[in-house]
Amino acid sequence: MSPVRSDHHPDHGREHRRNPHAAGLRHVLTHLITPLLMCIGMGLAYLGAFANPAPHDLPVAVVGSGKSAQLLAQSINDKAAGELQVRTVAHRADAVDQLRHQDIFGAYVLKGGADGGARQAPELLVATAGSDTSATVVQKIFTPLAAAQGQPLKVTDIAPTAKDDPTGQGIFFLLVAISIGSYASVAVIGGAGGVLPMRLRAALVAGMSFVVSILGVLFAGPVFHLVDHGLWGLWGMAWLYSAGILLIGVGLHTFLKRWTTLGVMALFVMLNFTSSGGIFRPEMQNGFFAALHSFWNGAGFVEGTRSHVYFGGNGLAGHVWTLVVWLLVGAVMITVAGLAERRRKAAENEAAERATAVAAAAVAATVTDPGPRAGRDSAARATAEHAAEEEEMEEAVGV
Repeated sequence: MSPVRSDHHPDHGREHRRNPHAAGLRHVLTHLITPLLMCIGMGLAYLGAFANPAPHDLPVAVVGSGKSAQLLAQSINDKAAGELQVRTVAHRADAVDQLRHQDIFGAYVLKGGADGGARQAPELLVATAGSDTSATVVQKIFTPLAAAQGQPLKVTDIAPTAKDDPTGQGIFFLLVAISIGSYASVAVIGGAGGVLPMRLRAALVAGMSFVVSILGVLFAGPVFHLVDHGLWGLWGMAWLYSAGILLIGVGLHTFLKRWTTLGVMALFVMLNFTSSGGIFRPEMQNGFFAALHSFWNGAGFVEGTRSHVYFGGNGLAGHVWTLVVWLLVGAVMITVAGLAERRRKAAENEAAERATAVAAAAVAATVTDPGPRAGRDSAARATAEHAAEEEEMEEAVGV
């Protein structure tokens, strides 16, 4: 009598008794890769963007039409060594106009005035609504200059922020709230809603982005008074911004699966918040984040809101187009994802039908042949039944 063979090695049982949690531990350690990558990404993004702010070609102006204004501008440029980009402006009104268009972020008006007035002290024009940090840097640069001339410096803010948002950074934190509400919804709609057709998920995206944008308006207006006018325009930009994130995220979920959270966080937190200009404008950051600021969706929302609320709509169209382009990218992404899912489902159905046919043939081959005529009759019945089943299946799936 031959011994019974077993594929189970006795050492495996002893190993399992010694390490009953080995498989579970490996599973957890594998999934811990994601938070570690998030930690690395957040550290690189936030510290890379915010750790060492310094001006790079920050545009400012010296207001005056005489030779003294040109000499002063040249002297400041030489000492700044690339930190500033100093120009001369003939009249104070021109400097104010450039500040309102955010072409410059500070203007030093010489003693006595550039327009022939009787101003006794030099004046610094700033627009804190454009960036409180940039205005502070400009003030630190020109205050010692006035002190060296033995004169106090008068600071005039031509675009102050709302009373309840003295630093102007409330718009940035509004961006954070809308972003989190949007990208957190991606995990729900893309994950739990994965069983739904893509058209229903797209409808959920539209509804959720509407709700998130309304919450953003409530935070900005009635709740915290960050904005005292222009709430309808803010709502429109918040909806465009939120819908763009949701469309892109839900579309990516089809391809990234469990890595979607990491991917969406990289796009809309790590690279987005740091390049938005909400804390430091691009002139205070390195080239990488300054370049992202020119086309990233968070910068479109922050700068668009500033332009709409504080600067009379100057530059607003460009920022709105930035948000529209991201929305269109999201629409393309979710369309491609829907087509990929449809193709994948068709391939799975075809594979399932093929496997069923193979299994049926294998079962039929194991049946004992009762005789030539009986075998022919059985084969004929089987063929007829199979044809009927195929016809019913074709009607069911609408082929």
